[in-house]
Amino acid sequence: MELKEKCAYIKGLMEGLELDTTTKEGKVINAMMELLTELTSTVTALDDELDQVYDELDAIDEDMDDLEEAVYGDEDDDEENGDEDDEAQYELTCPKCGAVTVVDEEALMSEEIHCQNCGAAFDIEFGVCDPEDAPCEPAEDEE
Repeated sequence: MELKEKCAYIKGLMEGLELDTTTKEGKVINAMMELLTELTSTVTALDDELDQVYDELDAIDEDMDDLEEAVYGDEDDDEENGDEDDEAQYELTCPKCGAVTVVDEEALMSEEIHCQNCGAAFDIEFGVCDPEDAPCEPAEDEE
């Protein structure tokens, strides 16, 4: 049963009792019935307005999803392209011809790197750098 139906049922029961509204008890019960009627109307109106707000919120949520799709595109595309964009790139200078070669971390860790300009192969020696000292020194071989 809806609130309005319950309120109408109670009001019908009260009228069926044929209470005298001039007595103290009758006045109290009549005032309670008027209050119950007003509260039922107010709660029903608020419930209807809340339903409308939820409908509008759902519409806004759908619009936001469309807007995000238009601005950011498909998330699957971002994941595929994101891995390539986030990969670090390193510039190396060829000791033979002086050309700059750009390599990724995997190529940097390989045993030999080939110059893209002259084709010469060269090794990379990783050293220890102290930020306060100017040049980095090659790492010492441990025996």
